[in-house]
Amino acid sequence: MRFLLLLSLLPSLLLAQSPRERILLDDDWQFAFGNASDPAKDFGCGTEYFNYLTKAASIHNEGPYSPKFDAFTWKHVDLPHDWVVDLPFAPEASHSHGYKTVGYKYPETSVGWYRKTFSVPAGDQGKHLYLQFDGIFRDARVWLNGFYLGHEPSGYTTQVYDISEYLNYGGDNLLTVRADATLEEGWFYEGAGIYRHVWLHKTAQLHVAPFGTFVYSELEAPFDRAELTVRTTMVNPGVSNSSFFSIKHILRNADGTEVTRAESTQRSIEAKEERTFYAGLNVQHPHLWSVDTPYLYMLTTEVWQEEQLIDCYTTPVGIRRIDFDPDRGFLLNGEPLKLKGVNMHQDQAGVGVALPDALQAYRIRRLKEMGCNAYRSSHNPMTPEMLDACDSLGMLVIEENRLMGVNADQLQPLRRMIERDRNHPSVILWSVGNEEWGIEWKESGEWIAAAMREYCHRFDPTRLMTVASSGGPTVLLPADVAGYNYILQNPVDKYRTEYPLRRALGSEETTGCGTRGVYFDDLEHGRMAALNRTPDPKDSVLNRIERGWQFYDARPWLGGLFYWTGFDYRGEPNPLKFPATGSEFGLLDYCGFAKDEAYYLRSWWTDSPVLHILPHWNLAGHEGDSISVWVYSNCAEVELAVNGRRLGRQAMPRGGHLAWTTGYRPGRLTATGYDKDGRKLLTRTVETTGEATQVVVQPDRETYTADGRDVAVCRLELHDRRGRFVPTACEELQISISGPVRILGVGNGDPAWQAAERPADPSARTFNVHSFNGLAQLLLQSTGEEGEATVTLSKADGTLLGNKNIRWRK
Repeated sequence: MRFLLLLSLLPSLLLAQSPRERILLDDDWQFAFGNASDPAKDFGCGTEYFNYLTKAASIHNEGPYSPKFDAFTWKHVDLPHDWVVDLPFAPEASHSHGYKTVGYKYPETSVGWYRKTFSVPAGDQGKHLYLQFDGIFRDARVWLNGFYLGHEPSGYTTQVYDISEYLNYGGDNLLTVRADATLEEGWFYEGAGIYRHVWLHKTAQLHVAPFGTFVYSELEAPFDRAELTVRTTMVNPGVSNSSFFSIKHILRNADGTEVTRAESTQRSIEAKEERTFYAGLNVQHPHLWSVDTPYLYMLTTEVWQEEQLIDCYTTPVGIRRIDFDPDRGFLLNGEPLKLKGVNMHQDQAGVGVALPDALQAYRIRRLKEMGCNAYRSSHNPMTPEMLDACDSLGMLVIEENRLMGVNADQLQPLRRMIERDRNHPSVILWSVGNEEWGIEWKESGEWIAAAMREYCHRFDPTRLMTVASSGGPTVLLPADVAGYNYILQNPVDKYRTEYPLRRALGSEETTGCGTRGVYFDDLEHGRMAALNRTPDPKDSVLNRIERGWQFYDARPWLGGLFYWTGFDYRGEPNPLKFPATGSEFGLLDYCGFAKDEAYYLRSWWTDSPVLHILPHWNLAGHEGDSISVWVYSNCAEVELAVNGRRLGRQAMPRGGHLAWTTGYRPGRLTATGYDKDGRKLLTRTVETTGEATQVVVQPDRETYTADGRDVAVCRLELHDRRGRFVPTACEELQISISGPVRILGVGNGDPAWQAAERPADPSARTFNVHSFNGLAQLLLQSTGEEGEATVTLSKADGTLLGNKNIRWRK
């Protein structure tokens, strides 16, 4: 019995004892600004004699790359880190990047240097070690112990550097990074610095290459059997040919139980060689991955040599079938599924682009709450942990390359994106570009798109590619799936007649949103009412978000649509200018607080009963004005009453909204929703409130992990003395914390807010945030210890407004 028990535990024991290590290098870096225009202020960078044979410069033993360099005054930071968050705003700074003082006008704040010292045990000599940077914005140069490792111009590309030959085994090693954000890569806020994770990998000389597995399935109805193909790329970077080895693949279900396995015959690889091996796995009655049941298996790839386990590589696996059909649209596991998507940039209030993993998952959960099932990564490859969140939470993804082209600067990032991310079941399309105005109407646009399509198929033969056009036809001709940016810019129905076999979707469509909680333009202060409540001058349509959904919902041959955007983002505050610093077209604001239009989509994208009234009824200064009261709902009929007076009962049109007109007088709006049989479903009330006297703290989850990384996203909601939400409350709040947390950042969703978003001292126990239209957000991060954290909110005069205890457990 003991032998059988040991045998059953052997796979997990081997996994735990795997010689492969993956070590996070996010903690305890040093940071200082360099200078983009003066080498003397940039630690001499650019003035050294550079030896192109050794890739090292003579002064590299004197500058920041040297252990002898005095970095005592440098700031200590943890990753992910975006230094632009702490920079001031200025009206002459870049409009597209949110008026932050970074870029070619600001050489003194556009270059950042990072240093980190880490030790490597003497026993690691003989292993293969490499570094992985998931994202540095931008134009990054990397050194180890004074040796130049390489350069990556893009801020969105994962970089891998072999370092075995440069290491000081049994001692300290100095890693140095210079990032230069002088030039913009996109036309939106991009931040600056090492804003994604850094990893140290340790393997045997013979090992699975970085991102070296590719697992894909052949799946046919009735989906009771799946054939998995496993491609494994092995590499031997050593100086000796390998002895014979074998590869074992073990597939386990979500409970850790083995489902099936495959073993290869003996193989060998010569020194400096890379080879790819194939294996097949048969899965009976597979659990299919879907947006509602995102079931994940785990594949363990073991490499055995002379009866020793020398490498162990894991790959999450989602078994599903995806199709795009010219008549049925998008299909998941054989069933049509309308893509209910949004476009997303990658920044968030309080942290910029440097999002902890927990905040990535928070953003996906907020999108799913309104019925969203698809995410387009506008306009760059995604953070790996965001894709992990999409896999585990059930969010479909179009992942986009940064630039179109057929040379190394465009194709290498495309290849790295695809080879890194092709095991994610959430990814359904590779997008090769967006609104390349210079080629959309030219023949060259067709040639470039066709070339990139073939590269996509070579890197991943299991998925189609797309490209998004602002209206030009040529780039769409060779696309596997055409991406239409806005139905007012693309003749979609005309294309259907001309190209009946074309597969297509709406890659961008307008939300018509404005500033959360603002119903009258305040352009001078950078805030605007939603465009939806005034007719579009282009076609006189009222409620533009409605126009988009009704169009795509009525055409089953279109795969779906992606609204611009899911969250607000910094930069592109069009049609406004400074002091507005961020786009206001998000369905959710910069913190993830819902705008009215999120309830429109929740009405038509979910089955849950929805009844939402707008505007709020705290319209001081508009007494006697005629107000159009709207209701977003999926009830069959809705009745509205104002201060007890019934204004009538109306039938809800499919994909539409309802409106009544009344004079404003403080009091109460009451909406009652009925089903198709006339039965009352639910009632909602909006009242004129009193002043805010309390703050309710609402953490986003019930449990948090005391691991030094987890984040509690706290909604701070202002109420009056009767417990009613105050939608106009803009109050200065003093935050005090105790316990095992730090203040990571704050926000409020105001697109013109320009105060500090986080304490200058990361250990600060107090900080202020100004609420905006009744809400603010506090991000608390674990310091690694267990215990209870307390958040206390007060007025500037010390008057207590509220508090909350939050438990952190190992």
